[in-house]
Parts: sequence; C-alpha cells; structure tokens
Amino acid sequence: MDDKRKLEFLRLFENMISKMTFPDHFVREEFIDALRELSIFFRLSKGVTEYFRSVSDEKIGVGDEIVDYDEGPADVIAHQRRIVSAAGAVCRVTLYMSKDEKPLSEEEAAHLDVVARSLISFITRNRLATTVERLSFYDEDNFRNLRYFFRHIERLMDENALFGYTLIVINCRQFSLINRDIGRAAGDIVLRRYFELFDDTLEDHGLICRVGGDNFAIICENNMVSEIIRLVEGVPVTYDEEHGKRVMLSSCAGVYTLPADISPEHPGEIFGPTYALSQEAKFEPETTILYMSRALSEEKERAAHVRHRFLEALEKKEFQAYYQPKVDVTTGRLAGAEALCRWYENGKLVPPGDFIPVLEQSMDICLLDFYMLEAACHDLRKWMDEGKDIVRISVNLSRKNLIDADLLQRIVDLVDSYKVPHEYIEIELTETKTEVEFERLKNVVTGLQRAGIKTAVDDFGVGYSSLNLIREIPWDVLKIDRCLLPVKGDAEEVTRLMFCHVASMAKNMGLECVAEGVETTEHIDLMRENGCNIAQGFYFDHPLRIEEFEERLVNNVYELEK
Repeated sequence: MDDKRKLEFLRLFENMISKMTFPDHFVREEFIDALRELSIFFRLSKGVTEYFRSVSDEKIGVGDEIVDYDEGPADVIAHQRRIVSAAGAVCRVTLYMSKDEKPLSEEEAAHLDVVARSLISFITRNRLATTVERLSFYDEDNFRNLRYFFRHIERLMDENALFGYTLIVINCRQFSLINRDIGRAAGDIVLRRYFELFDDTLEDHGLICRVGGDNFAIICENNMVSEIIRLVEGVPVTYDEEHGKRVMLSSCAGVYTLPADISPEHPGEIFGPTYALSQEAKFEPETTILYMSRALSEEKERAAHVRHRFLEALEKKEFQAYYQPKVDVTTGRLAGAEALCRWYENGKLVPPGDFIPVLEQSMDICLLDFYMLEAACHDLRKWMDEGKDIVRISVNLSRKNLIDADLLQRIVDLVDSYKVPHEYIEIELTETKTEVEFERLKNVVTGLQRAGIKTAVDDFGVGYSSLNLIREIPWDVLKIDRCLLPVKGDAEEVTRLMFCHVASMAKNMGLECVAEGVETTEHIDLMRENGCNIAQGFYFDHPLRIEEFEERLVNNVYELEK
C-alpha cells in the first residue's frame, strides 16, 4: 500500500471508529455508511457478523446473523476473525469478495484484520450491554421487572412529572386454581396474554411491569385509569387459539392517584403503600379494588402506630378487661359475661376497631388473646378470694392461635396457674377458612371439652360453613350473631324465621344458646318464644369496667319487662 492509500485507510477507519464509539449519539445508518466505504476500499462484496451465546450454540448454528453489506457475489472468503469472550460467547466476522477481484495483499489483510477485530469489540460490547440490560430489567420469563418500573418512575421524578399519573398494583385472583385446572404451561400463556392486554391498552400512555408471580405494577396517565380498571375487573383471556379455549381472569388492585404535591425521594415511597393496598384488597369482603385516599393514608398511619406501640402497651398493661354481662331472659339472673379488650393510651380510649383488626393481621393478636385470658383468670381468682358468687367468663381467641401446636396445653396451664375451676372459663372461637384449620379447631375444642372448659362457636350466622362447623365439632355454646336478630325493614320476617330455626336447632342439639346484640324488648320476646335463654347486648348492659361488673356480681338480678 502506498502512502496515499494508507492515509485513505486511516481516514475511513477513523470515521468508522467515530461512528461506533459514542453510544449516546449512535446512528446506525451513519455506521453502515462507514462500513460500506471500508468494504469498497478493500474490494469486498459482502460482510457477515455472527454472534453466539456459547460455543455449543455456535456448533448447532443457534445465534444471530447480521449482514450489513451485500453488494455482489461472495465467491471467496477474503478474511475471517473469530473471538471467544471470557463469558464464553462467540463472535465471528466473515468478509467476502468476488473471485474476479484482486486478492488482498499481506498488508491489506493486516489492516482488514484490525477492522474485523474492532467490529468484534463493538459487537460484543453492545451485546454485553444488551445482556446486562436484560438481566437487570427483565425477569426470567422476559417480563419487565420492578427495577425497570422504578427506573421509569425515577425519570418522571427527575422531570417533576408524577402529577397526572396513577399507580396501580394488581394481583391476579385465584391464579393458582387456573394453573391447577388448565396446567402450568397454559397458565403461563394466560399470564403473558393478560400482561399484553394491559400493555396494548396503555400504548404510550403508561407502563406495566411484573412485580413477581402474578403481581403487576402499572403507572399510567389519569385518563387511562378507567380502561385499566375494566381489565382489572375481569376479561376473557384465550390460551388455546385452535380450540377457542379461554378463561376469565380478574385481579385485586390498589390504586393511588398521585397528588399535586407528591415529591417522593425514592419510587418505593409510592410503590410500597400501593402494593400493600393491593394485598389488603384480597381480603376485602365487598370489593377487590382499594383506592388510596387521605383518609386511608391516615388509617395506615394509625395502623403503623398500633404495630409500633403494641408490645410496649402490653408491657405497661394499657389494655384492660371490660365485662359485658350475659343475662338469663327467663329469670333476669346474671348468667355469665364476655371479657372484652379496651385500650387506654395516655388516658384516652382507643376504639377496638382501631387496633383489633390491625393486630389480627399478624400473630400479635395471639399475644393479646392470652393477655385477656390471663386477665379473666386473675379477676375470677380475685372474686373467689373475696367470697363473691362468680359466673362463667368467656374469652375470644383468634383462629390464628390454631397454628400453635401447644395451644390446648397453654390454655389449661394458664387457667390452672390461677386455680380457677375449669367450668368458669369459656373459650369463644369463630369458623375457620381452611380444611387444615378446621381439623385443628376440632382437635382443640374436643380437648377443651375433655378438660372441662366450655367452648362457644362465635358469630354463628355470619360465615358460609357454619352448619358444617356445628355438625362436626362438639361445641357447648352457640352464639347467634346480631345479624339474625330482626330489625324494622324489608327483611324483618325472613330474619325472624332464620333466628327461630337456628335457636330451635341449637336446642335440639343440646347446645346452650346465646344471642348477641340484644337491644329491644322485641328481641327478648323472640328469644323467650324460641327457647334461646341467654342474652348479651345493650338491652341489659354495655361492656363494663371491672368495678361496675363487680356490682352486678353482687346484685346479680336484672329487672325484666313482662
């Protein structure tokens, strides 16, 4: 090569390098033009680059092939360069020329090898960047992941553009059942197509990513929310085109319309509460979609406060046992009482509805249950030592206690530690949600009965499996929920009829029958007519402080209207 031709090569080579070393300003067309000029310079007719993720893939021909230059017959391989990276990937550049062209000189071949090695370096670098992008921002099923989602939100944050967007986190309902019924492979198709329905609907107006499993996160312009909610509420998803097979798929969702003053320091500050909201929606009886509001935010703050303070409050004995009397409607005599928890924080009463549901979301409720059982045992022992005539005290236990393999023994040991006769303790339990819980409940109730401790099925009439609950488990007491006591209205006669049948059933089964929520003389009359003799409710008393309840123990008899 003479000096003029060497200078021309250097100019063309520098031009190619300049086109591929500024990735932020990379223009593919300009890069291809630079390659074309070099190919003409070396009398090449075709250039092929191949990329294989492994040597094994190279052997079987599974990889990517790119032909950026093809301007004539490729009769002869003018030059070939193959490199295996440290990660095991293979990159190969093959350059062809026509048999009619003059073969490359030794010096030209050396210069062309520099070009080939530069191309391989460029290709492997970009492939590595693509691989890193894929591993970082896509999951193993090739869904955009949470990191991708956070990166998108961070861009909006940098542009101060979050206002006008809504964050939605969804959880597919009963997807495990779909997998079970149609198979995992078909379930994967359903999940992908459900994702694509959202993706196609959003277009350029939002983004959907997978959080994990069957959970997805969406951020979209506010005007797209109604369309997204339509898909959330339920849509048919085809998984077998040939046979027209499809399933209905819906989701639970947490929805957070971002306010004008939103200014998070990290995407997790808005994602976290919305995700938690979507999980709460799974357990809501009346809706599957929860919307973030200022009131809800305040409620969450209160819940966080309860969780933060609970153990300290327990240690400081801020929780107190109040007793709501149970009265025999035939004699007016005090027949028992239920121990109910009240929390005084800094001298102020915290409504039970503000802390009991919060504690029931974790095992903390079990600590409170045993605190109340111990309080009842302590008070019974005190009254016995004072010579008072005592009555049976009932204590609620959450079904979360059923996970405790030693539950039965712990109850008996606690009662015995205060030397309280077993017949003066009653444990109230509600129906369970699973077959495993049901069997555990059956074993606990049977064990308590053998120990002489009474058991009551609480809130009978509220759930869906109540009849099975009393058919298979040997309860002592059936507590009829207030929902079966009639009130003035359209359903009064139907409710009255249901109460009559439940009370009659309890009587025929030999169960003691207690009605909760008794508030009127009509309720008392209905109970008397149907042999349900024990009433608990505001008609007689609200839950009482221990000093007030002790007066009831002494007086013992309530006045009854005839």
